[in-house]
Amino acid sequence: MEKRITLRLLFVIALLVLSSVDVEAKARKIISEVDRKLKLLNKPAVKSIKSEDGDIIDCVDIYKQPAFDHPALKNHKIEMRPSISFPSDTTITAKNESSQRVLSQIWHKSGSCPKGTIPIRRITRQELLRAASIEHFGREGPRSSFVANTTNNRSSPIVYRNNGTEVNVFPLPDHSTSYLITLGYSYIGARGYINVWNPRVQSPDEYTTAQIWLKSGPGDSFESIEAGWMVNPKLFSDTQARLFIRWTLDSYQKTGCINLLCSGFVQTSQGIGLGSAIQPTSQSRGDQYEIDIQINMDPNLRRWWLKFGDVVIGYWPFEILTYMQLKAVYVQWGGDVYSKNVKGVKPHTTTAMGSGDYASALLGAACYINKLRILDYSLQLKYPEWVHTDSEEPDCYSSLNYQKSLAFEPTLFFGGPGREPYSKEINKHVSFVEWRSRDWDLETED
Repeated sequence: MEKRITLRLLFVIALLVLSSVDVEAKARKIISEVDRKLKLLNKPAVKSIKSEDGDIIDCVDIYKQPAFDHPALKNHKIEMRPSISFPSDTTITAKNESSQRVLSQIWHKSGSCPKGTIPIRRITRQELLRAASIEHFGREGPRSSFVANTTNNRSSPIVYRNNGTEVNVFPLPDHSTSYLITLGYSYIGARGYINVWNPRVQSPDEYTTAQIWLKSGPGDSFESIEAGWMVNPKLFSDTQARLFIRWTLDSYQKTGCINLLCSGFVQTSQGIGLGSAIQPTSQSRGDQYEIDIQINMDPNLRRWWLKFGDVVIGYWPFEILTYMQLKAVYVQWGGDVYSKNVKGVKPHTTTAMGSGDYASALLGAACYINKLRILDYSLQLKYPEWVHTDSEEPDCYSSLNYQKSLAFEPTLFFGGPGREPYSKEINKHVSFVEWRSRDWDLETED
């Protein structure tokens, strides 16, 4: 009996030893993969700046940035400016302008990058270890197909038609969007003043954005370039609103990513850091702040240029694109919530979109995008001739193209709290609508 017990103990000890060896080997492999990925992502710095919010900004030689890891850009020559001057907006702004432009980032308080370098937010080991996949850090993919994981997600397309153009917009799995869309022309630019907030995010695995999309290509495998602000705890280790860009060649299935976490976007600015926090942010019934985002294609060199206010940040070169080498077929403005708990999944996420208030709350409570503009080959910056608002989950997030009177152009309001019952919010904001209509000073006259 004792001999049998001894044998069992020896067997258990052997299993524990083998298990610990296996765990240790796996741990070493993960650390090795993380170190390799960090070396790829964090390029050698000419100078490093410690921001007061905890970020480290590396000033990287402009010709050693991640863009040049892309096979199509090995011999790419950087263009510092577009070959043409894009038109400015001649619309007259209302006299009592209440919103203030946001042109600074928190790290600016701690230093600046020297000429010939660009600021890149350093990725930490902790951020990589939190990722579901080290190889796909900074993006959601890969999906095996566009309709993967569509259980409890609406997968049939929304069809929009205008001026002989038909677009099928496929709701993405695990996303809920509210937006305004325009189509029917060859767009080579879009612009909007995006109201900045710090909305609630329920889980580190979720995020929320306010942004502009320019898209082209098949509905189930479209190309898209995007910019705006994002709150993404897993990617950025906090819940601050941060400037972001994103792009994809196949509706986020296997390509594209956020900011400079994969090669493709060529940054030229030494002053603005993608992924860096922006301050201040708007307060309910208080001061409102906004960022001016512009994306315009240079028709001569076919580069899609991104501007943040008056600052040219960089461009997406045509070499990395297919359907968007010459134009975008449609443009969207609005918000996006990413969560596994949307579209029929219960309980629904409480991650907020915009300010967390519904569009009906209007100015001072709901998030907005003001002075929406498109650019076509006439090179005239103008309000879209045809627009339509839509929300994939109107009980959770809404959109409203509000126009005070015929003397004013519309402003897009969007957002919502997520899980909170819609009926309660409608009653809560009824008294706010009249007040904000009287105090409206964000609109622009034609």
